[in-house]
Amino acid sequence: MSASASGPNPDGSVAKLIEIAEQQTLGQRLIGWASRPPGRLYIPACALVGLVLLFEDSVPAGHLPTFIVGLVGGLLLAGMGALRLGIALAVARPMIRRYWLRWVSAPLIAFVAIGLAVADVPLQTRVSASTDQLLELREDTGVATAVSRNGEWTGLYPLRSVSQDGDVTHYAIEGAGLFQPAGLAHSTEELPVGVFVPGQGSRIYERVSDDWYVWVDH
Repeated sequence: MSASASGPNPDGSVAKLIEIAEQQTLGQRLIGWASRPPGRLYIPACALVGLVLLFEDSVPAGHLPTFIVGLVGGLLLAGMGALRLGIALAVARPMIRRYWLRWVSAPLIAFVAIGLAVADVPLQTRVSASTDQLLELREDTGVATAVSRNGEWTGLYPLRSVSQDGDVTHYAIEGAGLFQPAGLAHSTEELPVGVFVPGQGSRIYERVSDDWYVWVDH
């Protein structure tokens, strides 16, 4: 029997030494990760979270499930981005200058999403697109008692019920409100906002646009 066959495997020993030598520490892995610009997963994830938050803002008084998803996802992505940028500024500034567009994409997405939400653009746009169908439903019902809708879509909103109280029509929207029921109200007469209105129970109104208001049941 030859010595090469009976002795230890030299190729296996060399491969084991290479494997051990190539193992990186946590710090080295973080530096390697931060030295690469944001890629195909991070930027689309930021865009997805931005869309989730815009959808949440388009629901009167918010939508709890998408609010939680957007908040948790946004904080996670913001933390990852801040950590990555901090490390890159310390050890890989040339990479930031070279791939600057990819580095600014995530903050730009966040800026646009927050700006649109603060201006109430998603809510106003969704209400405007649903106005004709909602007003048509008001004409079809025209009663003082609530009419159950069981989540049936009218325009771009699923409704729980619709009711008319004098000149004010209330649309209870499925899933609307972070902690209390909420919906839309239509009134040709101006309603006081931010206060309880006599004859309107525990509802508080906020102006959307034109004759449309958001109501929240407190």
